[in-house]
Amino acid sequence: MAQADLLIINGRLVTWGRPNEIIDDGAVLVENGRIAAIGPTTALTTRYPDTATLDARGQLVMPGNICAHTHFYGAFARGMAIPGPAPKDFPDILERLWWRLDRALLDVDVKYSALVCLVDAIKHGTTTLIDHHASPAHIDTSLDQIADAVEEAGLRAVLCYEVTDRNGRQQAQDGISENVRFLHDVQERETDLLRGSFGLHASLSLSDETLADCVTAAAGLNTGFHIHAAEHEADEYDSLHRYQKRVIHRLHAASILGPQTIVAHGVHFDPAEMEILRDSGSWLTHQPRSNMNNAVGAADVEGMLRLGIPVCLGNDGFSNNMWAEWKTAYLLHKVAHRDPRRANGMDIVQMAVYNNAGLASSFWPGLPIGELTEGAAADIIFVDYQPTTPLSAGNLPWHILFGFESSMVTTTIVNGRILMQDRQLQTLDEAAITARSRELAAQVWQRFETLSQ
Repeated sequence: MAQADLLIINGRLVTWGRPNEIIDDGAVLVENGRIAAIGPTTALTTRYPDTATLDARGQLVMPGNICAHTHFYGAFARGMAIPGPAPKDFPDILERLWWRLDRALLDVDVKYSALVCLVDAIKHGTTTLIDHHASPAHIDTSLDQIADAVEEAGLRAVLCYEVTDRNGRQQAQDGISENVRFLHDVQERETDLLRGSFGLHASLSLSDETLADCVTAAAGLNTGFHIHAAEHEADEYDSLHRYQKRVIHRLHAASILGPQTIVAHGVHFDPAEMEILRDSGSWLTHQPRSNMNNAVGAADVEGMLRLGIPVCLGNDGFSNNMWAEWKTAYLLHKVAHRDPRRANGMDIVQMAVYNNAGLASSFWPGLPIGELTEGAAADIIFVDYQPTTPLSAGNLPWHILFGFESSMVTTTIVNGRILMQDRQLQTLDEAAITARSRELAAQVWQRFETLSQ
């Protein structure tokens, strides 16, 4: 649903075009959910005197942030203690935390965990999110629970269900059916803010038979896949032991890769895998906060960027403050290589701005997302950043890395609709969502403890 025509005035516009421009005292005309005109405030107010105005009061006006890979279902894990000794590695974390948490989720938990993340996204200025869902105790229509939450919030999102063999053959088939059902049904929804993909967990939890079933099921649906790959060495070791191929070679042989496919992490790819990934046209998403938290290593994102792989930036279920992800990516690779020249600020921009925008736009063909240009999606945020040093298009990345904070986002607009204005949410009741989520999370934790015994 798009709001009535709107003229944003008195802003300092950050276009994120090519080249990026900063336009002082600029205005943006929004019509039918798209940017219809950009120019000086005086010129546009004269040209459109009858259009309702929204005064940016000198704040930065810029495209909303994009998250290329997230997990709404992880929201209820915050503060959770894993019974027993601390997990020793990532496979241990999967088995003792995530693969028990997802089995503890019921349908209402799925919706509210999404709502919690959507509140967080609006407040942090993240307007497009690509989610990867799992809830083995509630598979059928689980994506509808998330889609309903997304529609209520007014954000833009791409959804899929994680197919895996770890819970048995029948649940793998149920996951396939949920992806297919949603890919059909999402076209019938009244909103144009939802899209679907086809979710897969990872090579280590998918048999050749299930991969083949997924490819067959996806035929004719105009979709790619969304899968984790080589997040930890265990994924590579499993693939080599069971199939005599490294992960990307296996996925390529199974027809999983392609221009509509998102591959998450890629921490342990070798050069041959990177070349195959590049040649397939697949997208790669980098999640530095998660990689650090799980102690899995630092992906060679600079090498993959140089090869021409479109490396994007996600958060893997961490907060939807994407600037925190920017900062982590900027710092992680410096310390990992003990070289301050690594992960230049423009590398971060390439991933977080341009590649994320390209990925998001691929789900909405013909609709540029992530830029302030005529014809682009009116997904816009206001940032109350008043720099004490010179700010230009050239040094903006370093202002974001060292000056921006999530609390500076004051207004969030998606498809021309105001979702937050002057830090007041317009579409979601945060207090009610928080109160209900607290009740539901307590029940999820009880079920989790039972599953852990």
